[in-house]
Amino acid sequence: MLRLDKVSAGYGRAQVLHDLSLEVTAGEIICLLGRNGAGKSTTMRAIMGHLPLMSGKIWLDDTELSALPPHNVPRAGVGYVPQGRRLFAELSVAQNLEIGLRARGNGPEVREDVLTLFPRLRERLGQKAQTLSGGEQQMLAMARALCLRPDVLLLDEPTEGLQPSMIAAIREVITGLRDTGVAVLLVEQRIDAVLDIANRVAFIENGKGGPIMSAEALRADRSAVERYVGV
Repeated sequence: MLRLDKVSAGYGRAQVLHDLSLEVTAGEIICLLGRNGAGKSTTMRAIMGHLPLMSGKIWLDDTELSALPPHNVPRAGVGYVPQGRRLFAELSVAQNLEIGLRARGNGPEVREDVLTLFPRLRERLGQKAQTLSGGEQQMLAMARALCLRPDVLLLDEPTEGLQPSMIAAIREVITGLRDTGVAVLLVEQRIDAVLDIANRVAFIENGKGGPIMSAEALRADRSAVERYVGV
């Protein structure tokens, strides 16, 4: 279980998160929803240790992630696909995957499992990451994270700007990971896409936690969407 306990964080003196608490259990997809600037990406960066906490703690089971240096957070079992992908553009597909494998000392059998999920990448192992299409780059970013064999996967706008066929492929992988027991925290703006795959939706506004609802309840009553996401 990933657990945020009254987390406050920000950039320098600019506080963005205010006592945010959230839990994501194994085999569950939670979508974090809110307006632009609400603190969604900041939440992801705080979990990964990219931002120092002002207060609160972050746990993965019995491991306090917030006490670890950032490079040890992936080793603890947290995979991260940031908005904008942040691939090593000049390295090949194979080299990007190798970086993911080394984070937890995984071997070629893990790479094989990942390439089975993304067969298009198998055809492009020797290509530089920067030569891939946008959808293929997103697949590579996810594949690199999955080379960790993560217990928790953080996805920040994974389908942004992608064509429908790529979105469908990525969503299929995400739901498959959930079925194997991975906990998934997903930032996504398009509520209709989210409700088909999420178990629960957690709202955030001005860095503070809002209601947490089942996807089923939100399908029946979308007033919270208007309250926390509508313009």
